[in-house]
Amino acid sequence: MANFGQGRFAGIPPIVKNIIIINVLIVFIQFVLGQKGIDLGDYLGLHYWQSPKFRWWQFLTHIFMHGSPNDLGMTISHIFFNMYGLFMFGSILENLWGAKRFIIFYLICGLGAGFCYLGVLGFEFSSFHSSFLHFQEHPTFVEYGQFVRHNRLADNPFFAQILSFWGQNNDCTDCAGEAIKVINEYYSKIINIGMVGASGAIFGILFAFGYLFPNTELYIMFIPVPIKAKWAVAGYAAIELFSGIGRFQGDNTAHFAHLGGMLFAFIILRFWHKKDRNNFY
Repeated sequence: MANFGQGRFAGIPPIVKNIIIINVLIVFIQFVLGQKGIDLGDYLGLHYWQSPKFRWWQFLTHIFMHGSPNDLGMTISHIFFNMYGLFMFGSILENLWGAKRFIIFYLICGLGAGFCYLGVLGFEFSSFHSSFLHFQEHPTFVEYGQFVRHNRLADNPFFAQILSFWGQNNDCTDCAGEAIKVINEYYSKIINIGMVGASGAIFGILFAFGYLFPNTELYIMFIPVPIKAKWAVAGYAAIELFSGIGRFQGDNTAHFAHLGGMLFAFIILRFWHKKDRNNFY
C-alpha cells in the first residue's frame, strides 16, 4: 500500500463531513414529508427538460438527494455506499487540495453528471419520438413490433400484451389506437421520473483518486486480492459503459451520469494540471 502521509488522513475534513451531514438530513426530511404524501424528489430530483416537473435548480439539488420515501432499504443502501465512497476517497482529496478546490471539484462533477444524463436522455427520447411518429404514420402490426423492439419494450407487459393480441387477431380495428394510447401513457410516465444521488460526483472523486494515485492498491468488495487504483477505476468505467449501453430490464441506475462524473473529473484535472503544474500533485 502507498504511504500518503499522516496529514492527509487526519480525521474527516470539513467539506466531506458537512456533505455527509446534509445528505443524511435530506434523506430524513424525505421520509418525514413522504409520510405526508409529499415526494421531495419531485421538486429536487433532476427531471428531463420537457417534463412539467423540471426546474433549473435540480441540476444542483439532485446531488444531495438519495432514494425514495417509498423504499427505505434502497435509500439506505444508496446513501451508505455513496457517503462511504465520499469518506474514503473524498477525505484524501480534500486534505490534499484544501476545502475550496475540493468543493469546486465535487460540485462540477455532480453538475457534469447531470448534464451528461440529460444529454443521453435527450438522445433516447429523440429516438423514441422518431420511431413513435413512424408508427403513427404507418399504424400496422409489423410497424408496432418494430417500435417495441427498437425501444426495447418487449419485456414490458403492457406492450407485450398488445403485441400478442394483435398478432393473433390481424383484423383488430382497435389495436392501433390502443397501442398509441399505451405509448402516450408510457411516455408521460417516464418523462416525469427524476434522477437523484451523489453518484456522479462520487465517481468523479473515484476517478481523481485513480488519476492521482494510480498504483495505490485497493481492496474491492468480493475480490480477494488487491487491485491498483487505475485498474479499479478503469473496471468501474467499463462496467458503467456496458450497463448503460445494454439498458438491461429492471436496471434503473443512471450509468451515463456516473460516466459523466468521471468525464468532467478528467477535464478538471487536466485543466488544473496545465494551469499549475508546480502545485498540482
